[in-house]
Amino acid sequence: MNIKVICFGDICGESGRKCLVNYLGKHQGVFDFVVANGENSAHGFGITQKICDQLFNAGVNVITLGNHTFDLHNDLQMFDRNKNLIRPINYPKGTPGHGFVTCQLPNGKKITVVNVLGRVFMEANDDPFAIMNNFVTLNKIGVSTNAIIVDFHAETSSEKKALGFYLDGKISALYGTHTHVPTADAQILPNGTGFLTDCGMCGDYNSVIGMESSVPVLRLTEKISAHARMTPATNIKSATVCGVVFEIDDCGKCIDVQTVRYGGDFLIERKDYIKR
Repeated sequence: MNIKVICFGDICGESGRKCLVNYLGKHQGVFDFVVANGENSAHGFGITQKICDQLFNAGVNVITLGNHTFDLHNDLQMFDRNKNLIRPINYPKGTPGHGFVTCQLPNGKKITVVNVLGRVFMEANDDPFAIMNNFVTLNKIGVSTNAIIVDFHAETSSEKKALGFYLDGKISALYGTHTHVPTADAQILPNGTGFLTDCGMCGDYNSVIGMESSVPVLRLTEKISAHARMTPATNIKSATVCGVVFEIDDCGKCIDVQTVRYGGDFLIERKDYIKR
């Protein structure tokens, strides 16, 4: 029996949390497994235990993170309490938390979710290609797990697509997060890996990548405002859920990709089907 996994892009602030919780409430039982990126969920920077509880209670199975993982670093034990909260796997050895988790569905099938961070135009971390090559050598779809889903939190579309091709056939799906802009290139790569360059953002799109527009505009027009604090846009009526659904077969291959954009400025749910 195929597995239907939905993966959501960066949840940005309260408006992003509310629109995602609302979406999941309306789609109960539709998806077998839910992954969401929560690195911007706490007022745009980091995540808290309270937010973890809110997302897990809403139906999220695994929360991934990114370069803002430790912006709120007053509760590092949060990773010990929440095994399904993962941070990038290519952070240096000794970093709190873990970079992947394997979960078992009620039907006995196992899904492994990996979080990895890009290096192009981002802070220096361990090589994502080498780390993932080692990971798929030790963890094979159809052997140790039924599906491997990768959240690649990276800046450039080229790095995301390159890792997709590098892992094609060795993982079930790879999708990008971080840029807060949904892309229209959902596809299945030649060897059966589902791919989307970026899910986009769950949040208020009447903004600059989720943030109230005034500070980003000032940062780009007045040098004096370069260090002004950005805050998330908060209009729940403008908030949009963005994500991607991968349908995975019994061999761990992706057989269907569906982009999801719902609410706010995207007035209706758009469904784009790509089939082998």
